[in-house]
This record gives sequence, C-alpha cells and structure tokens, in this order.
Amino acid sequence: MIRLLKTFCLALVFATPSVAQSDRAGDFDYYVMSLSWTPSWCALEGDERNSPQCDADQGFGFTLHGLWPQYESGWPTYCRTSERDPTRSQTAAMADIMGTSGLAWYQWKKHGRCSGLSSEKYFETAREAYTSVTRPEVFRNLPREMRLPPSVIEAAFLELNDGIEPDGLTVTCKSSMIQEVRICLTKDLTPRICGQDVIRDCQYNADMAPMR
Repeated sequence: MIRLLKTFCLALVFATPSVAQSDRAGDFDYYVMSLSWTPSWCALEGDERNSPQCDADQGFGFTLHGLWPQYESGWPTYCRTSERDPTRSQTAAMADIMGTSGLAWYQWKKHGRCSGLSSEKYFETAREAYTSVTRPEVFRNLPREMRLPPSVIEAAFLELNDGIEPDGLTVTCKSSMIQEVRICLTKDLTPRICGQDVIRDCQYNADMAPMR
C-alpha cells in the first residue's frame, strides 16, 4: 500500500509540469471572439449585480465579452506571462465596448495573459476584432422580447459579414435566452472555421430580450 502511494505521488510530481506547460502564453492556434447580448446578460446576471452596464441610458447591445486564445481542441487559461498587467486607465478605456472596466480586467487575467501580447496590444487587438465584425442593427430594434431560433441570429451575422462561414460562428443560449455569438478568427483576425469543441449551437428557440 505504501509503495503504491509513493508511486502515485511520484506520478503527480512528473505530471504537474506537463499540465503547466500546456498553458504557455502565446502558445495557441486561433481566437474565439465572444459577443454577449447585453439585455440577456442583464436579465440573467447583471441586474442582480447592479452592473452599470445594465443602466437604460447605456444602450449596450452586442458587447465584447472577450477575445479568447484557443487550441484546435480546448483552450488555455490563466497563463503565466512576463507582461505587465493593465493599468486602471487601460481597462477603463475598454468599457465602451465591454460594458465595464471590471470585465476588461477579468478577461485579461483569464485569457489575455495567454495571448503572449502586452496588455496594451491585447486590448488593441480585441478592439480591432470587435470593430471588424458588423453587428446587425435589427436586433437593437426589437419591440419586445421575442422567441427566435438561433439560426436567425446566425443568418443575420452571415449576411453582413462576407468573410465568415457558417462553421466559423456559433450562437449560444443560457436559461432559455440568447446569450452570445462566438466568432472564430486567426491570430491576424481573419475569419476561420471553428474547432469542433466550439461549434455548439443552441439547439432550441430562445428568448431575445429587447434593448433597454
């Protein structure tokens, strides 16, 4: 029994470095850009948090949830990096497309460090990715909450963005509400096909909350 325990502990010692090495900053294959439909997020989480992103005068529709380094299968998180963390002014400057500076900081900590970029360059790249995609205005004009098939949201994005293929975009749902549109991009922000673990379209009609 003691010998078995020693063998198990030894295996853990040798296994740990390989796990850590798998999430090295800059070592990834492509990006997933996640666009969150703010009215849904507010209904599910933001209102309870009293997030300023949910204030009626903010006018947020599809905001940038994050730009996530991705492997062909799986993704890195919380990587070690020699790059400095962003300043408060840097995260505050992202609030116009991300909703809050707090989200910008969290996304840097969890995903941005894995990009291998400086915080300044990462946020610059995230903004470039966000502005490179045309977001359908039609959803900003919903008169009321509507139940829609995810394919309607997908089709609207594809119609306005010629470079994106059907398998380069996915629509997610949460608690019967349209949650996010996720778009796959190369490291130079060219649209590409998503990995199999990313293409998980919502499989049911879901509610899309109107703008506030």
